[in-house]
Amino acid sequence: MTEDTETIAVANVSEGPGGDGQSAPGTPVELPVVDILTGRGFITGKSGSGKSNTASVVIENLLSNNFPVLIVDTDGEYYGLKEQFELLHAGADEECDIVVSPEHAEKLANLALEQNVPIILDVSGYLDDDEAQELLTAVARHLFAKEKKLKKPFLMLVEECHEYIPEGGGMTEAGKMLIKIGKRGRKHGLGIVGISQRPADVKKDFITQCDWLVWHRLTWNNDTKVVGRILGSEYADAIEEMDDGEAFLVTDWSESLRRVKFHKKQTFDAGATPGLEDFERPDLKSVDGDLVSELQDISDEKARRESEIADLKQELEKKEQRIQQLERELEEARDLSQMAEQFAQAMFQTAEAPYRGGDGRNLNRPEERQAALDQYDAAAADGAVEESAATADAAETDADADEEEAVTTAAAAAYPGLDTDIEVGDDGHVGPTDAGVEPERAHEHTAGLTGREDVIERLRNVIASLPPASRRMLAFYREIESCDPVDAHVAAGEVGDKQLAYSRNGPLRRAGFVEHVGRGRYAYALPDLVRSEFADRLSESELREVVTAVEAAFRPDLSDHLDEGRNGSDDSAAADESEEMDDDEEASKPTLDTPVAEK
Repeated sequence: MTEDTETIAVANVSEGPGGDGQSAPGTPVELPVVDILTGRGFITGKSGSGKSNTASVVIENLLSNNFPVLIVDTDGEYYGLKEQFELLHAGADEECDIVVSPEHAEKLANLALEQNVPIILDVSGYLDDDEAQELLTAVARHLFAKEKKLKKPFLMLVEECHEYIPEGGGMTEAGKMLIKIGKRGRKHGLGIVGISQRPADVKKDFITQCDWLVWHRLTWNNDTKVVGRILGSEYADAIEEMDDGEAFLVTDWSESLRRVKFHKKQTFDAGATPGLEDFERPDLKSVDGDLVSELQDISDEKARRESEIADLKQELEKKEQRIQQLERELEEARDLSQMAEQFAQAMFQTAEAPYRGGDGRNLNRPEERQAALDQYDAAAADGAVEESAATADAAETDADADEEEAVTTAAAAAYPGLDTDIEVGDDGHVGPTDAGVEPERAHEHTAGLTGREDVIERLRNVIASLPPASRRMLAFYREIESCDPVDAHVAAGEVGDKQLAYSRNGPLRRAGFVEHVGRGRYAYALPDLVRSEFADRLSESELREVVTAVEAAFRPDLSDHLDEGRNGSDDSAAADESEEMDDDEEASKPTLDTPVAEK
């Protein structure tokens, strides 16, 4: 703690109007250090009148006596002090010792108050004014908080203070913090000096609370009015004629008003107006490297956090894009579901048509449609409804028709461990076929298969194991290009029940005797099946012979002719005879009672 009597010499008494007249011109003017460090000051004057020189002279004298200060430099003018003194130059420019942000505020306050490090807080390089305001606010807040405990004399000098504590308009957080220091900082040891070339623009509550003021030359009418209101009208006239460096010095501790001329600063004048002469930057003293490294650690940590945040933002953007994609897909799925539901309603309507065996219910009526849905839902619970698979089959163009799988799977669940084919009876009962054995999948080759007779025998056995209705459906598929299972079921002499039709169509499809050709229609596939059994190595006549022999299993009228062919005819004759029998059968085929619905 400094002695209350310690002073610094900053000016001499000047000639001219104004002043108390108690001291002769040239008399040194000294300022008490404690009052400067802990008081509230205001330095003003138009550009070029000497106000920045006066501030620098005060700072130079304090630094020469090892009293630390913090300078808020808005124009980058004070780095010249480093020509003689070791100051930490912190800001946003590369010329600064360290680039700082609000994250460095607490560390800067610690260095200033606890380690007596003079600091130039250069805010001139921040392109974003909000960032500069935030930095100043944070530094001022930490200084005020620490001084409440330390109570150490310390001066904060703020250039262009009208930008933070304006007379009109809104006050920023930085300005509110500076006003707080002006009102309450003195009792904690924290002093403040505001500098401005426009006193009319500075909040008058701040000016009137200052205990020392320096008034350099002012010429603008609004500014001279402020001088007249605070000092008196005679000083408002005299202030317009002052020379560079001259000022009226008003101090509470001496209760005097003196006209003085301040000394010229000793360090490099970085704020001087550039001239035509070559500009030479002086050699500047460097601050302790350890101080800079401590601040650099904070910068590195900030950079690491910013990198992590950037990565997280990028990851978040990817997830948001994925969510949007899923939402689009979900919306498309809802549209498809709605289309499928509408198609299913159409299928229900078709299935209830009288020619299909239905009772002619009108499913457009809500009560009848609900009754039909309840009926099908109940059947599905018993494992007998194939409606959902059938609807999907009808809705998907060129998709594989797996309607029968759902029926047989449900029935298999009702008969665990029973490895047989499943049939839905006329009474709606789901159970094993009368044959008691599952039809072999004709497309699965048996190991060791060597001759035609083996293939014929095996395929005929498969056909023999089919339900009678399925065999009659197969005969109908042979005579028509393609149709849906309900049409084949009706042509086989059965009712137009969709569940029964798809159930009895299943063994034919799984055995490979029919194949799905799109839009819920099936076609006769036995020739292709036989061709694949022999790896496509049969001639056309041989193929016809084998196919005809297999077809005898569901066309009894072919059996006698085939037996004669085997006993005394060659392959060619048998094939010709088979073709003749086909023609005879076509002529004698019984007429179907129920017409086939055209798709």
